[in-house]
Amino acid sequence: MNDGTTSTARPRKLKPHGQHPDKRLSAAFVRNAPVGRHCDGNGLYLVVKPTGARSWIQRIAIRGRRRDIGLGSVRLVPLAEAREKALVNRKLARDGGDPLAGRAKRIPLFADVAERVWNQLRQGWRHPRHASDWWRSFENHVLPRIGQRPVSEVTAADVLEILEPIWHTKPTTARRLRQRIRAVLKCAVALEHRADNPCDRLGPVLGPHDLTVRHFRALPHAEVAAAVAAVHGSRALPALKLAFEFLVLTAGRSGEVRGALWTEMDMVNHVWTVPASRMKAKREHRVPLCRRAADILDSARTLGGGDSPLVFPGPRGKPLPYTPLYTVFKEHGIAAVPHGFRSSFRDWAAEKTDHPREVIEAALAHVVQNKVEAAYARSDLFERRRLLMDEWAEYIARHGR
Repeated sequence: MNDGTTSTARPRKLKPHGQHPDKRLSAAFVRNAPVGRHCDGNGLYLVVKPTGARSWIQRIAIRGRRRDIGLGSVRLVPLAEAREKALVNRKLARDGGDPLAGRAKRIPLFADVAERVWNQLRQGWRHPRHASDWWRSFENHVLPRIGQRPVSEVTAADVLEILEPIWHTKPTTARRLRQRIRAVLKCAVALEHRADNPCDRLGPVLGPHDLTVRHFRALPHAEVAAAVAAVHGSRALPALKLAFEFLVLTAGRSGEVRGALWTEMDMVNHVWTVPASRMKAKREHRVPLCRRAADILDSARTLGGGDSPLVFPGPRGKPLPYTPLYTVFKEHGIAAVPHGFRSSFRDWAAEKTDHPREVIEAALAHVVQNKVEAAYARSDLFERRRLLMDEWAEYIARHGR
């Protein structure tokens, strides 16, 4: 009944008009279809995954419950056969039968389990680059060899064949790859697709790596001012010059500086608050800004047309790349990497000041490793860190004259 009020009820969703799809796909399309799910008819779908794997899935109602039935890989089941299977299943379900009754448990391919593990793990990773590196390593080294093999049939010999060529030539990549393969096979064990994890038996065969610790290349603290002057005198982008000096003065990490936003800057109290999402330790970190660091921020106001949310915007408004900085270092004989200037600061603070160790470590945003000590270390020692960072700036200024 219309009583003059306006109804707030949502409009009913109607089914699309027209006939249901029937034999919509072609053999040529099946070979070249893009990633996604493509309907053929009778509930039959072609599923194309990012790995390139192509398989058939039938969505069907069995005794009132919707189920998805795997009909096999496109390599083994052509389009015509998939349609026949889908039709048989649909007739059986219509008559009250169960197409899944009596079917053996399907063992998934290694690539399918790898994708499942990757999708689960990447939700907890902080940086999307880690997710892309993880999957790219599989595309380069693993999937071409064992991706289309049932996960239950992957053997220790298969994993050895993947790891041996790079075990000593690319040790870091090889170790990470072994961990990732182990994670996939561990998932297969948990899903009861296999009884063991062959990665656990490879240590004696592959042999040890050279585990010598190699630190980031760093300059003696007395040479830091000369490096700052050299970068300022180079042909680098103005944003890069300012960002590098800001990194040195704050003892920050390159990713923290390159991703710095104006919303993080308190220009009145001279504080830079880095959110937990961009910190290595996943904890918010307040950085006291010396006078020179504040001047750098004033100079950076005009970068990127003055309207970029980034403090140090790169080309096309994206975060500033640090790769050109390595070229500048090489041209001027600066034997260091950006991260190494944190070590220069740490050495200076230990050798040239009387500030306590906990103040220096807090300035570097290092996490207290001792759990008992960490439980009592609630303060971030901010005001004491401000004195330390002011002294660091004065030290660089004296050596730069």
